[in-house]
Amino acid sequence: MTLPADAQAALDSFEHCTGWEQRARLLMQWGQRLPELDLADKNEANRVHGCESQVWLLGELRDGHWQFAASSDARLIRGLVALLLARVNGLSGEQLQQVDLPEWFNQLGLSRQLSPSRSNGLNAVLQRMRELAG
Repeated sequence: MTLPADAQAALDSFEHCTGWEQRARLLMQWGQRLPELDLADKNEANRVHGCESQVWLLGELRDGHWQFAASSDARLIRGLVALLLARVNGLSGEQLQQVDLPEWFNQLGLSRQLSPSRSNGLNAVLQRMRELAG
């Protein structure tokens, strides 16, 4: 399966990291690039349940491809969510169902940093995307 351009860019940037510090810095940079959601969009209806941190998610179908926007109050989670968006934005609903979250973060070299609660939170975000695309 071909990766979206943003996902390929993420892989390219992370593969040059030599250690966790570089990865963590890059992760924060990805989080900073995440466009801020309007305050009106940070409501209960858009909140993803199952995350320890607050995460809000919006999804829109454009020409058969999904575009998601998300935000979080936690910097590390913002970075992880930004990388998840890079992986899924532009996919069809069917492709979205096939995204392998652990494998994606493994490819980025970030799987060791995914504590069970962070992993559960990201799974909850992906699950919510799949529900929206359902």
